[in-house]
Amino acid sequence: MEHDGLALHGIHVPLITPFEADGSLARDALDGLARQALADGAAGLVALGTTAEVATLDEEEKQTVIEVCAKAARDHGAVLTVGAGGNDTRRTAAALGELAGVADAALVTVPAFTRPGAAGALAHFEALAATSPVPLVVYHIPYRTGQALDAEGLRRIGALAGVAGVKYAAGGIDGDTVALLADLPPGFAVLAGDDPFLLPLLAMGATGGILASAHLATASFVELDAHFTGPERSGERELGARLARLSAACFAEPNPTVIKGVLHAQGRIPTPDVRLPLLPAGPESVAAALAALAAVTA
Repeated sequence: MEHDGLALHGIHVPLITPFEADGSLARDALDGLARQALADGAAGLVALGTTAEVATLDEEEKQTVIEVCAKAARDHGAVLTVGAGGNDTRRTAAALGELAGVADAALVTVPAFTRPGAAGALAHFEALAATSPVPLVVYHIPYRTGQALDAEGLRRIGALAGVAGVKYAAGGIDGDTVALLADLPPGFAVLAGDDPFLLPLLAMGATGGILASAHLATASFVELDAHFTGPERSGERELGARLARLSAACFAEPNPTVIKGVLHAQGRIPTPDVRLPLLPAGPESVAAALAALAAVTA
């Protein structure tokens, strides 16, 4: 299904799901996080991504997350992207159908675990794009899905009508990264998805990022992005290095445990709790992330 062009740019925050002490969803805290990120300059929010611990949420909780994020995004004129990926094409298509009038885009992983190959991944996105009511953002994260795609495979998917861009989280920068950014399909945006590599990916032509670390020091991530999209181009290396150190500290333990620990220490969420199989981050990791954050915002 063709869509009016969605220009993906800027910093998008894939929101955590905060919990109350009794384990229930902390709706007010989620609303506060969403609105603060947008007030600090984020271009959009991502609901129900990996950072949201989406696999542990029930359907009622998922709907609450979408409602809260959609209201905040509308109030700020921001982009809302909702995670709707899966490795069953039919079920994913059905989930996408429910986003009409709710979201601006859907974040869809390359099919995980089944490893369908480049041709199967292309067919998957062809089928989804043909019926989706919203543009698709491909989530390329081979170290989670087990399915790597080279630059040519991503270009073929990116050339499909209805595919707006890719969250690029390949685990580093290699020849395929260079080849992809050097020859992008028209209208296909690359958003950094591995937080520590934001600076080099922006320098190579990425138009922004979907970054869990941007819960913290949101305005600084926005500032770094502006170095490459606006007229000001000085100081990006130093700022990028500080943000990379913050991102590395945020991922010292499984995401989003350290970020939740920091947000709780700041009084922004009621607990640092996560749901099994995740365990809360250790105090040393939280302290290191707080120190890295202080170095950014000082």
